[in-house]
This record gives sequence, C-alpha cells and structure tokens, in this order.
Amino acid sequence: MVTKLAKFYGILRTFVSKFHLDCSMQKLRNIAIIAHVDHGKTTLVDKMILAGNILRENKPTGGLILDNNDLERERGITILSKNVSVIYKDYKINIIDTPGHADFGGEVERVLNMCDGVLLLVDAFEGTMPQTRFVLQKALSLGKKPIVVINKVDKPNCRPEVVNEQVFDLMFSLNATEEQLDYKTIYGSAKQGWMSHKWNEPTDSIVPLLDAIIDEIPEPAIVEGTPQMLITSLEYSAYTGRIAVGKVTRGSLKTGQNVTLAKRDGETLQKTKIKELMVFEGLGKKKVEEVSCGEICAIMGVEGFDIGDTICDYENPEPLPPIAIDEPTMSMLFTINNSPFFGKDGKYVTSRHIKERLDRELEKNLALRVTPGPSADSFNVFGRGVLHLSVLIETMRREGYELQVGQPRVIVKEIDGQKCEPIEEMTVDCPEEYSGTVIDMVTRRKGSLTNMSSDGERTRLEFSIPSRGIIGLRSNMLTATAGEAIMTHRLLGFEPWMGEIEMRTNGSIISGETGTAFAYSIDKLQDRGRFFISPMDQVYEGQVIGEHTRQNDITVNVTKSKQLTNMRASGSDDKAVIVPPKVFTLEEALEYIQEDEYVEVTPHAMRLRKILLHEVDRKRAAK
Repeated sequence: MVTKLAKFYGILRTFVSKFHLDCSMQKLRNIAIIAHVDHGKTTLVDKMILAGNILRENKPTGGLILDNNDLERERGITILSKNVSVIYKDYKINIIDTPGHADFGGEVERVLNMCDGVLLLVDAFEGTMPQTRFVLQKALSLGKKPIVVINKVDKPNCRPEVVNEQVFDLMFSLNATEEQLDYKTIYGSAKQGWMSHKWNEPTDSIVPLLDAIIDEIPEPAIVEGTPQMLITSLEYSAYTGRIAVGKVTRGSLKTGQNVTLAKRDGETLQKTKIKELMVFEGLGKKKVEEVSCGEICAIMGVEGFDIGDTICDYENPEPLPPIAIDEPTMSMLFTINNSPFFGKDGKYVTSRHIKERLDRELEKNLALRVTPGPSADSFNVFGRGVLHLSVLIETMRREGYELQVGQPRVIVKEIDGQKCEPIEEMTVDCPEEYSGTVIDMVTRRKGSLTNMSSDGERTRLEFSIPSRGIIGLRSNMLTATAGEAIMTHRLLGFEPWMGEIEMRTNGSIISGETGTAFAYSIDKLQDRGRFFISPMDQVYEGQVIGEHTRQNDITVNVTKSKQLTNMRASGSDDKAVIVPPKVFTLEEALEYIQEDEYVEVTPHAMRLRKILLHEVDRKRAAK
C-alpha cells in the first residue's frame, strides 16, 4: 500500500512539474531594448521593474537601478548588458538592457540572439541616430519583431510624428519585411513613467507598453529534441567563476546533466557536467532543476567556455553556428609606472599585478585582446575604441593600480596586398552658424561629407572619416562650437590607408626640474601657453605641464620661487594672476598625448609625461 502511494505521488509530482513547465513555456516573452546612447533605455527598464513590483516597498531605489557600477552611474551610460525579468499578468517578460555606445556594440549584437523581439527606443527630439541604425539593422537582419517606443515626448520642441516617419523610412531602407514594417508605435516619457498610444494623451502608467509586448512580441518557439544552447553572454562571480548565459533553443537542460561543450571552431568537443542552473527572476537569479526551451538561463560548473560555444547533447552533439564577435579597432600600450613618483599612490604597481588584472578582464570582456609588448613589463591591449579602453583603465585605477598608457593607435590590416585602416561613419549635430567650422575641422583629418540636413536652427552633418582622425577631435570640436556640437560615430569597415593626418599642432611645455610648482614661476611663463598644473602641485623632470603656443616642445623651470630681500621697490611686488589650469578627463588625456608621451594613471592622480624624461635623452633620440 505504502509503495503504491509513493509511486502515485511520484507520478503526480512529475505531472504537476510537467504541467507547471508547460504553463511557464507558454507565458514567456524575451525582449531586448535597443537605442542610441542616452535615449532612455535604462530609465525605461527601471519603470518596467517598478511596474512589476520587483523591489521591496521600503527599499529606496534611486535612479537607474540597472546601472549598478560606479562608473555607469557617474557617466550616465550603460557599459554591460544586463538581464532582468518582470512578471505581468502571469507572463514572464525577460528584459535585456543593452549599451548604446558604438564601443560596446559587440554586446548588443550578442544579446539579440537571446530575444524574440526588440523595443526600439527613439528620442522624440533627436530622432534616428547612427547607433539607432546600427542596432536596428542587426535586429532586422536576425528577423526580430520590433515595437517602436518614441520616448521623451514631454520635451519642448519634440516632434513625435516626424520621428515615427523617420523610423519607418529607416526600416524600409534597411530592407525590413512586411511583417516588421507593420510595427506598433508607443509614445511616452520613461522619466515621468507613462506610455500611451497617442503622444498628446498622457496616461498614468506604462501598462500600454507592457500590453503591447504581450500582444506583439511572439513567444519563443518550442522545439523538441536533444538540448542546444548557444552561449551568448557571460557573467563573472568571485565565488563560482565564469557563468555561461544563453537561451535554450532546443530541448531542455537539467541540473547535474552531462553535456558536451562544442567550441566555436566546430571541431573541439569537451565533455562536461552542469553543476547548477539558474533563471533570471526580478533583479537576481533563482536556482531551478530544469530549464525548458525558449527560456534564458545561466549555467555554472562548465569550464573553459567562450562566447559562441554551444552546450549540446552528451552523446549526439550538434553545435549551433557561432556568433561573430566584433574585431578590435584600436590598441594602446599598457606599461608599469616608472616615473619618479611611482608607488606613492597605488597598491598594485608591478607588471605581474597588471598582467594578472588584464588576464582577469579577458575572461569577461569579449572585445578585448592582450599581447606582450616590446618590453617585458609592457602589454599591447586591443579594444573597440578609446571609450572601451578608458573604462578598463578607470576601473583599474579605482582598484588601486598604477600604470602608464601610450597613445591610442588604430589597427591596420592588409587586405589583397593593400594597407587598410578602419573607417567610421560620424554624425555631428551642431548649430547652423558652426557648420562651416565643423566641416573644415573634419576634412583636415581626411573626412568626407556624405550628407547634410538642416532642421530649424541645428544642422546634422554626416561624414565618413578614418578612425585615426576621430582621436582628439571631440575636445577640439567642442571648443570650436562653444560646447554645442553632439558627435557620434560607429565603425563602417576597412578602406585603403588615407595617408598622414595632421593631429595636434601645438607642442608641449615640459618641466625641467623636480619639485614644487610656484605661482611666481607660472605667472612669468603664462604667455608661453596654457598650463595643466596649479601652484603648489608636485612636478618632476620630464612631466608635461602645459601646451605651448607654438609647434615645438619647450622645457621650463616652474620650481623657481621668488628671491626675498628686505629691500622694497614699487615694481617688484606685482600680484600674480594665474589662469585656471586645463583639467583633462581620462579620454581627453589619452586623445591629447603624442607618440613620445604617456599618461601616468594612479588612484589619486593623472599626469602627462614624456617617455624620455631627460632633455638630453630626448635631443639624442630626435637626431
């Protein structure tokens, strides 16, 4: 009798879990939110999280719940794509928030493989921008169904209807299918927390958007058979190591199941076992015993995987086609800090520390490559752009590392025996009166104007320009346009080498002595150029302390103080009026330096220096 009851309960449990799985299978939606930088993706996800009541009532959220690392919050940008899920009307909606910068474009391409539809977010004032085109092109080519959300309709001078037509024209030019062109448009303001079918009829919630997701986005296709999951993203935990994230495209996966890891080369097969399975629930993850087809899950315990590998059946492995990962376009030299002030600030200063940190970063940062440098204590680090690499440098600086970084260089390829370099599509939005200045600056750097359109008082200029030409252009352009220009760019491809490009024309002012900089010396030298240091700062020989007004470098002594005497004279006691120094951000400093200079980065300071500190050595090398 007892065994019969136990058997009955076993059957019942299997039936209930199967029934529960079937229910959960049906009511699932996987969406990615894609947009140009700063069009409001993360803010919208915040409102969806709040609508799903994921957070405790008494928990203060602040803004931008998903931008959870300090750098993301400070810069107001998303760097890493993140997964959350919201329960709405018994439907589980898996949401993937993606970065908007072209430097992190590799993240967007990968996560599109995990979703069944996309929310295309467009600013009601700015309209479609280069990155909008880039991410939309990827989504449409993968056959994803879009919902267009025109955000920020509460802005003055917004033009939602015009922007909606722009989006339609853009989709048409990107060869969208009939079904994709028959998209639904939702208008609203993510910041104010409302969405509506008409832009001039505000509502009090974002329910219209959530309803549109359930009605418009198809549910994941359920395919029976042996398990298949393409690893499209990875997370890193200090306790469990690397965690593989992807969508189960066929069959189901169970905890403790033996599986094959098929590498992206198509030949290497590795037998392994799933230790733990997790699905995304709210802002965190929940352990489960089984994950059915169509669900996005995280797998622990699989060693040695890379993005683009497939987790498939133990006996009959069938790998999926791997996803292409964007190639790096830029490289920088990372080396140890060997300036006179080394070790005063940081905790990790040796090449061993830097190498270990770079190796750790390689595990989770896909678009990064590291090769040994010209000396034993240097490394060539390859990335997607200056922003991509500066985020890594800034993170290392905050963790207590001291290092020096060389000038960014573009990666040159040889195609059909011809030297080729990366070319970017750049869009500049500026007031009409500055358009001539902008065109002049870009054409000097081998850029060519491809399109020009005027909208009221602002002009939008589109250029194709070598990646080399963009380095250092942003700060010069902001100066020339009184801070009004908005500049965005994305990689187009590789084209034949364009020849030499005129970069920074002014020389450097270099300190000739080590010591304390005095106001007396700086005041007397101000007509020589603009300084980067303040009085009483510590300087060392060979440090770049300013920009010369002429093309050549000049060595000065700013450590000379005024000789005091007990004689008084009417002309000798002039008050020193010092112009405030120019303070660089990390990206500006990296773009500013020349070939023979380094940026010295420590936890509390950032200095520019010559590679050869002594003037005699520099003169010898110049011969």
